[in-house]
Amino acid sequence: MTKELLIEIGVEELPAIPFLKELPNIKTKWHKVLQEYRLDGEFEFYYTPRRLVFLHKNFSISQPDSTVEFIGAPKHVALKDGAFTKAALSFAGKCGISESELKFKEIDGKEVLFYEKELKGEASKNLLGDMIEKFLLSLSFGKSMRWGNGEFEFIRPVRSFLCIFGDEFVEFEKFGVKSEGSTYPHRSISYDKISIANIDEYFSGSKSRGIILDANERRAIVLAAFDEISKKNGVQIEIDEELLDEVVTITEYPTALLGEFESEFLQIPSEVIITSMKENQRYFPVFKNSKLSNHFVVVSNAISNDSALIVRGNEKVLRARLSDAMFFWQSDLKAEFSPEKLKNITYLKELGSIYDKELREVRVAQILGKMYKDRLENEVGKDFNAKLERAVMLSKADLTSGMVYEFTELQGIMGHYYARAKGEDEAIVTAIKEQYLPDGEDAQCPSGVFSSVVALSSKLDALLGLFSVGKIPTGTKDPYALRRAANGVIRIVQNMGFEFDIVKVLEELKDGYKEFDTSILEEFILDRLYVFFDVNSSIVKACINSGKRDINELGKAINALAKISKDDEFKENFSTFKRLANIIKDSEILNVNENLIKNEYEKALNDKFGALDKKEGDYEGRLNELFGLKDSIDGFFDNVMINDEDPNIKANRIAIIGQIYKEFLKIADIKEISF
Repeated sequence: MTKELLIEIGVEELPAIPFLKELPNIKTKWHKVLQEYRLDGEFEFYYTPRRLVFLHKNFSISQPDSTVEFIGAPKHVALKDGAFTKAALSFAGKCGISESELKFKEIDGKEVLFYEKELKGEASKNLLGDMIEKFLLSLSFGKSMRWGNGEFEFIRPVRSFLCIFGDEFVEFEKFGVKSEGSTYPHRSISYDKISIANIDEYFSGSKSRGIILDANERRAIVLAAFDEISKKNGVQIEIDEELLDEVVTITEYPTALLGEFESEFLQIPSEVIITSMKENQRYFPVFKNSKLSNHFVVVSNAISNDSALIVRGNEKVLRARLSDAMFFWQSDLKAEFSPEKLKNITYLKELGSIYDKELREVRVAQILGKMYKDRLENEVGKDFNAKLERAVMLSKADLTSGMVYEFTELQGIMGHYYARAKGEDEAIVTAIKEQYLPDGEDAQCPSGVFSSVVALSSKLDALLGLFSVGKIPTGTKDPYALRRAANGVIRIVQNMGFEFDIVKVLEELKDGYKEFDTSILEEFILDRLYVFFDVNSSIVKACINSGKRDINELGKAINALAKISKDDEFKENFSTFKRLANIIKDSEILNVNENLIKNEYEKALNDKFGALDKKEGDYEGRLNELFGLKDSIDGFFDNVMINDEDPNIKANRIAIIGQIYKEFLKIADIKEISF
């Protein structure tokens, strides 16, 4: 028999970001508790910043009856000289039975103490308090608060429990709070609890209490209001999905309102205004004719008949923020824009100041400049070396600015504004802006060769410098974001089509750092290819094991092999080449001696291989040609005895198939591929 079950856990306002990180796990963790108590079933989950709500349409009134088996010591241990031992008596106590009830059963060929007990299922209403407590304690938000006398701990203090099972209010006390037949309405309506008669009333009356339980409904309300504001005012609202998630999470009854700020603030770089809006106030920026407007949208959680009052309050707060930003902007423009102050900022104790880092980056940039000389000259002119040095030395200069001190996420962005204001070359300005790209999985890469070299210099210096002083990522720990730096190197190299042999590059750059085994860094960068390419990992391994170390060429080979492997017939055809690789894996591969070819099938295979184009660079074409040898290889295997009595003929036959393997090896080691 089942009944409807409603659980509401009332809390003080949940912080959005920690809650959103744990949100994907909440249903799973409640399911786990349900399973542990043998009461699993379907449910709906709702949340607002002040409540977590579970609704079960059909919740069992009790646990199912079950059978518990107890298995004890073997008979020769439990029974000595016809009397039960201490081990047997202890087993009886554990099972709650008398000595006379002890019995043995053969399990896996051994006689052991055995007892089977029927357990009647507990009434669900008696378990709900413990289940809710266990669920709340299973949630992980990173940080918790203590309240009361310090004995209770959760992300925010628990303030109420409402638990209705059918037509019954379930009573329990957890976290110092007793469950009651009431709930807190929106704060704009009342600070006191409101009684709830039943589950239907809880849901049907939620909006009258100022509560929209469904987060998807709150999101839809916000987006509809955005659309109305946009149409009415002829503007476009920038919808940041992460910010939208936040405002949906921190509101119970959202209202989107359009506010305005003084147009004089628009002289501040738009990134500053937008960052201030989003990070500090959770406002949405507004654009008109593709330009930032002196408007913003606030999603208010207040229920009020005077929305103008809400708008004015938010305008006042933003005005203060933008006034500070204006002060920083104007002060920074008056200050000298140079790297000198970076001497006073420590990068890492073992690696000196950020100024020292810039000097190392200049050396890296100049070495890369030699590698890509023609492309750099074509893009920025013959004085590219001087420009590279200037760009690198100025790249971190904005770290000493007031604006970046206030908005650390704008480093690089502000630097490019200051460089432009000081009349720096536009290539330098752009390189400063793009130095941290790509800064995420889907982020753009630097737009040109010059900017790419500057960005590579920063990332390569970080990798070489930190590896040289033993700051190597372990497990999931990567405090210096070196995996992201390695991913950035790979993406830039591929995006620009740079020749980039990782072994040669590291060999040339290593002299600027403390001596260390660069093969460790080489392996670290190559390991990033496994997560960088969304393909079968054995394909990546096969290409790496070819010995190829040019990152760009490795990428081309991986993509080509991955594409071909998706062909419907590939797996079936591949078995032929796997067999070929396994046959010759421990053999010395010599040159083919055509005078020793005796069989028409070995001659056919050798001739067909000799006719292949083997065109360098075209990995897909070369692979298709090699896989096109399948029928000839099958004919060879079916009609040629490799292990001929004549050792010379045997070696020559191995050489015939070995040359095919060696040609594959220029692209990938086929014996490493698995499906």
